Amino acid sequence: MDAPYRRIVADIRRRIEAGELGPGDRVPSARAITTEWGVAIATATKAHAALREAGLTVARPGVGTVVAGPAPPRETDLSRDRIVAEAIAVADRDGIAELSMRRIAAGLNVATMSLYRHVPSRDDLILAMIDGALGELRVPPRYRGDWRADLDGCARAVWEIFQRHPWLGPSMSMTRPQPAPNALRLGEWIMGALNPTGLGVTDRMLVQVLLFSFVRGVATGLEPEAQAVRDTGMTDEEWMDGQAAAFTAFTARHPAPHYTQLFQNDLDFEFDLHILFEFGLARLLDGLAVWINR
Repeated sequence: MDAPYRRIVADIRRRIEAGELGPGDRVPSARAITTEWGVAIATATKAHAALREAGLTVARPGVGTVVAGPAPPRETDLSRDRIVAEAIAVADRDGIAELSMRRIAAGLNVATMSLYRHVPSRDDLILAMIDGALGELRVPPRYRGDWRADLDGCARAVWEIFQRHPWLGPSMSMTRPQPAPNALRLGEWIMGALNPTGLGVTDRMLVQVLLFSFVRGVATGLEPEAQAVRDTGMTDEEWMDGQAAAFTAFTARHPAPHYTQLFQNDLDFEFDLHILFEFGLARLLDGLAVWINR
């Protein structure tokens, strides 16, 4: 049987959700609760505290306890999918370091502890986020019959997902890969793209791990860069420009002819993750072609 204060909370929640009590309306005071429900003042106080924690009410000086804004969604409407979607939105916007159950609960306007009925731990949440992000990946339903073109297109699609979700790369482990269903489907697709090569399944597995590791490796720079922009308000180009004096002082003491040629002779060089991705992907596929055709 529910504790008395829980029955009180449930009844007041019902009144709010039914529209009997609207935003700004006063809810029964502690003394009114003791009279209406026949409970002790301590129980009434506990019910008020639970209502505030659930985001249903707020205390307003000179007024009392009132309904807080629009009625929050019922916890019975809460689902794993809603929690994961909110977690991804928080991580996309503020970075994985800012992700917490409290932040997610605040975004969903529910009690923090209610999340754990759907997502038992942070590790479970991260796994679900990884699977949800990779679930956005769209690869062609059919192979082109050209392994290089298929791998190139797949790598670009994965790179796009990593750019959309900068937290994704650092969250994935290569030595202890998380068993995300959509990651396994991606691996299967990549290995299937190698059908024309005649490679055995072991070599196909190594190629798909190598390809994914390359894209993920470059993508691990996305979130730190996004965080640096949030922290400093400077783009990577603006930051690099600000290092010119320090670089000049360094090369005056320690000759570095190659770096000097790159950075002080107006060469067309940009230290950019997108350029690194394009260069690295082309060289990786070049190397695989030599190895496959040996």
